[in-house]
Amino acid sequence: MASWLPRSADLARFCQKLNRVKTLEDDMMETSFNRCLSTVDLTLLGIGGMIGSGLYVLTGTVAKEIAGPAVIVSFIIAGFASLLAALCYAEFGARVPKTGSAYMFTYISVGEIWAFLIGWNVLLEYMIGGAAVARAWSGYLDSIFNHKIKNFTETYVGTWHVPFLAHYPDFLASGILLIATAFISFGAKVSSWLNHVFSAISMGVILFILIMGFILAEPKNWSVKEGGFAPYGLSGIMTGTATCFYAFVGFDVIAASSEEARNPQKAVPRAIAFSLGLATGSYILVSMVLTLMVPWHTLDPDSALADAFYRRGYSWAGLLVAAGSICAMNTVLLSNLFSLPRIVYAMAEDGLFFQVFSQVHPRTQVPVIGIVVFGVLMAVLALIFDLEALVQFLSIGTLLAYTFVAASIIVLRFQQGKPAAPSHLTGNQPSPGPSEGPSTSGLKEYESFSDKLQLVDKDKAKEHREPGQLKAAFEPYLEFLSDFYPREVVTVAVITLMVSAICLCSILVFGNSHLHLPTWSYSLLLVLFSLGFLLSLFLIWVHEQQQRMQTFQIPLVPLTPALSILLNIYLMLKLHYMTWLRFSIWLIIGLLVYFGYGIWHSKENLREPKSHNVSARYVVFPSSSLEETLQAVQPSTQASTGLADIVNEEAKR
Repeated sequence: MASWLPRSADLARFCQKLNRVKTLEDDMMETSFNRCLSTVDLTLLGIGGMIGSGLYVLTGTVAKEIAGPAVIVSFIIAGFASLLAALCYAEFGARVPKTGSAYMFTYISVGEIWAFLIGWNVLLEYMIGGAAVARAWSGYLDSIFNHKIKNFTETYVGTWHVPFLAHYPDFLASGILLIATAFISFGAKVSSWLNHVFSAISMGVILFILIMGFILAEPKNWSVKEGGFAPYGLSGIMTGTATCFYAFVGFDVIAASSEEARNPQKAVPRAIAFSLGLATGSYILVSMVLTLMVPWHTLDPDSALADAFYRRGYSWAGLLVAAGSICAMNTVLLSNLFSLPRIVYAMAEDGLFFQVFSQVHPRTQVPVIGIVVFGVLMAVLALIFDLEALVQFLSIGTLLAYTFVAASIIVLRFQQGKPAAPSHLTGNQPSPGPSEGPSTSGLKEYESFSDKLQLVDKDKAKEHREPGQLKAAFEPYLEFLSDFYPREVVTVAVITLMVSAICLCSILVFGNSHLHLPTWSYSLLLVLFSLGFLLSLFLIWVHEQQQRMQTFQIPLVPLTPALSILLNIYLMLKLHYMTWLRFSIWLIIGLLVYFGYGIWHSKENLREPKSHNVSARYVVFPSSSLEETLQAVQPSTQASTGLADIVNEEAKR
């Protein structure tokens, strides 16, 4: 064997570094941010993130080109699918009131590298999303003035004909982003006040649209003569659902703001529920009104609502709709600029991203450097780039984050309580984390006899079972599972569940269209992967969960997060292959950043135990009585040999 090849112990240590979880502080309410946001503030932030240009543009596009009047059903299904993901965010936001959203939730339960990649993708999602909304805002305002701004820019500044660059520089979009960045820098209270103003105007316009729309409604527009309620059938409804799903992606701003909430344990779940309910109701009712006012096949996809009022003889209402649209886009801009620097701050605070972004301004109590830097970057994107080709890229990052958060809920529920933060200043070693298990089969290994060794009667231990252990009711039937360490079966089952979901969705999406499978093999694979998914779900369910906590907990675990995982993977596989290609390139760049900087500067490095400081190790052999045999193992190079001798002696006994 060549000497340059890494040893197995080194590889194991490297893998442990990649999958180490974040150690939370004892007092999670302590923060350098200003806890000033109420439930109403968080609710309006969530509404602002979800009800944007989609209400004024997406409804008409889906109704005319994809689903017809059945766009209402598409929004109902999409709202339910979003609810599954939102419940996962609500539990995490209440239990871990720290900024970082999906990044933080993944870090404390799944592992470091996965958390970094989630944060890395969410970072790009917010940047492109904010720039795209700014360009839509600019185009909408320009259309009110009969495209005079565009014509002036093309005449006196010029046009470009370069791939991936915009046809002309959009100074209006760039300017609104810089202005919004300035306001966000003044603090969370100023940002919240601005969002209140724009959200109030937007909701007032929506109320006007609903009242006027129902007055002008004509049920004959849903008749068979006009094509019926669902002209594109079930396929159109489900395709519309995949498109409508992305209208609800803004609720994670609430979880990202949990470190600035006054009472996050109650405010975060309530705000997510209220905002998602109001957003879903708004989308459903506006879609209903729109398709009842005019025939669905005559809608203008670019400005459906304004055009509908114009054709019914209320051209003045178009100005109100335009004002509401601009205010709604302003709330989305504020939502993106509010969330992005806080996720970057969380990554920098953990040492995984450049430390300069972890600085919080002492007066405004916000990460000003992150706000300014990424606000300027967003403005540059909006100024010169053609973002139409990149907009679809947003969905894959969001769906991946939803998937990992749902998986994190399952992992967290079957872990023991939060590990205490170790004090590296006093030289104490940290206690084993919730995801760590003994490294030697059948042995319990301790580094300190007096602190760690506990001799407990097995019969008494069964009375109170820890999370991750097999339920007592299933022990007579699944006794072989008792031989595994706590949480070991759950971890394997979660991985199997994810793999089964990927295979099942791949067959559903590509089985007939791309793979051209025969009917028998298509059906057989569906049955096999469905059974694998259900079996994994059952194996998770038969283990003990954490006891009921005072904070909000998602119901029907592991079923609810498992359904969310299945749906998110299905929607990801429906995306265009070019989206996956761009996503892969961005992931490679992220891995370079992580292995070049993050893994070396991670604060979890400071908490890792140093094995060479251990003077003695103790191995405890379980026996049928209350007493256990104790053997000392020297931590020298002959440690493994000594351990093997002890095992042999014990076997002879």
